Amino acid sequence: MFVQTNTVSSLYRYVKKKLESSFSESEIRKVYKIFLSKRLGWTDSDFILNKDYRLSESDLLYVRSLTNRVVQGEPYQYVVGETEFFGHQFICSPDALIPRPETEELVSLVVDTFPKNQDLRIVDLCTGSGCIGISLAKFFSNSKVTLTDVSKNALTLAKQNAQKNEVEVEFICHDLLLENSFDSFASKTYDVWISNPPYISRAEIMEIGDNVLKHEPHLALFVEHENPLVFYDKIAENALKYLRSGGYLFFEINPNYAAQLVENMNELGFVNIELMKDLQGRNRMLKAQNA
Repeated sequence: MFVQTNTVSSLYRYVKKKLESSFSESEIRKVYKIFLSKRLGWTDSDFILNKDYRLSESDLLYVRSLTNRVVQGEPYQYVVGETEFFGHQFICSPDALIPRPETEELVSLVVDTFPKNQDLRIVDLCTGSGCIGISLAKFFSNSKVTLTDVSKNALTLAKQNAQKNEVEVEFICHDLLLENSFDSFASKTYDVWISNPPYISRAEIMEIGDNVLKHEPHLALFVEHENPLVFYDKIAENALKYLRSGGYLFFEINPNYAAQLVENMNELGFVNIELMKDLQGRNRMLKAQNA
């Protein structure tokens, strides 16, 4: 047997040894608990109450299999097929980016801008897994939320997540870089446009970890054009036409292009433009209003 005993504590020591070269101890404990919770349906209190719990051989082999996939570089969120985002569970697959804590901060920015009972019209562009739009639909339960993406596979995943989280939202498949791609939108009617579009330039590819490069969709990560702000510029230009007066545009951004993006937004005529930092102190979010 690959563990000394079949107890949960012995299994944890095995997982720690396998992952300690790549993960911090807190990350290892998180991954271990996610794996075991997936298998046994445990809550945090179950881990406290069952320190001497003895696992079956199939339980041990299950966790070993998942751990080995992580050792090979596969993100643990894809390994278990789900992750938590803004207090809700979302299905994960390589068809969309893994929901990240920085993006939770973007959702929090919208939540802090409006009263909870506000009836809003919201568009989440480049939605991916749907984590942004669905989280907002959960919070602003009386609102109409539209999710858009160029990837049909991503939209299929987003639809699964909408069903999982019991929200009714609208889905639109479109390439926002194409001419007339926003023609189906109603002008001057939206309260919020929000997006976490592709923003990593090919020049920055060496800064990206292999676990991301080999597993997450490049379509959602990289900007193929010479202009690294091409998605932001296109969204912002159209937001002016479709946001109501005083409506808000929210972006998750590449900190390397924050100053240029603010300049572009000013030139377009947006007002009350604000940059917000993430928990690491980097410019990660932008908030602006249509005049």
